[in-house]
Amino acid sequence: MSKTDNGLALIFPGQGSQSLGMLRELASQHPEVEQTFRIASDVLGYDLWRLVAEGPVEQLNLTEHTQPAMLAAGVAAFRVWGQAAKIGPGWMAGHSLGEYSALVCAGAIDFADAVGLVAERARLMQGAVDAGTGAMAAILGLDDAKVVAICADISTEAAVVTPANFNSPGQIVIAGHAAAVSLAIDALKKEGAKRAVLLPVSVPSHCPLMAEAALKFRETLANITFREFNIPVIHNVDVAGHLSADAVRSALERQLSSPVRWSDTIRFLHGQGVRRFIECGPGKVLAGLNKRIVADALTEAVFDPDSLNKALEMLK
Repeated sequence: MSKTDNGLALIFPGQGSQSLGMLRELASQHPEVEQTFRIASDVLGYDLWRLVAEGPVEQLNLTEHTQPAMLAAGVAAFRVWGQAAKIGPGWMAGHSLGEYSALVCAGAIDFADAVGLVAERARLMQGAVDAGTGAMAAILGLDDAKVVAICADISTEAAVVTPANFNSPGQIVIAGHAAAVSLAIDALKKEGAKRAVLLPVSVPSHCPLMAEAALKFRETLANITFREFNIPVIHNVDVAGHLSADAVRSALERQLSSPVRWSDTIRFLHGQGVRRFIECGPGKVLAGLNKRIVADALTEAVFDPDSLNKALEMLK
């Protein structure tokens, strides 16, 4: 990549975009994919690529496996794209877990270190609450302020529910204690939500139930080396780029128990002049969200040979 385009941002999907066989077609033409997964497998002590390629899907969907798999998928797609592209992005961002792929691709952290880091992140998150204690729900068709207000009305010290993901206008995910989430679903439906449905997850991410996990994660982060960024990464928790290692560690710690401000992140990048986005990783989840956040921007995903060609064509 000979030059940088400040009007181009690379974005990375997080947990929920995984699928059995993801990146298989890309791997058939680009050895960087399996090479990336091999590094991750060496860190983890099991064959991550085989799990992604063959399953079983129930194992892939376990948080402890999904998080390293999605990290590797994002980095692998970036490496394939980087080999083919003649221009570099001016910005990077990742949705929740995708932020770790962005940090690797921006040169801020070694990939092998990141694999160990997200594996520990997943372990701490999974162990933070007993099975059945927490829940998450997708809320469609209400503005942010109403969702925030209703969650605040329902929450108590003993039963918390808060916004977890501000994904796009009219699409918010809430999280917290299962009983409080259930009450919120009923209240939000009465308020006029088009849909308010429980999500099939075992961990209530990005809410106060993750506070203890975040504190423990701080100890892990303290042992990770962060370098100077080649490309600025905009963090979920505060929609800002951070240059010092301590500031990055703080942002990643707070991310566990704070909402993902994805809509604000994309609007910020749009405000910096970004009009083209490339989603590195399986699926088109972020591309779909972008259409609702910044309608005049283009987004292409990179997950197979055809999508890679479309992303490269967009740069011309």
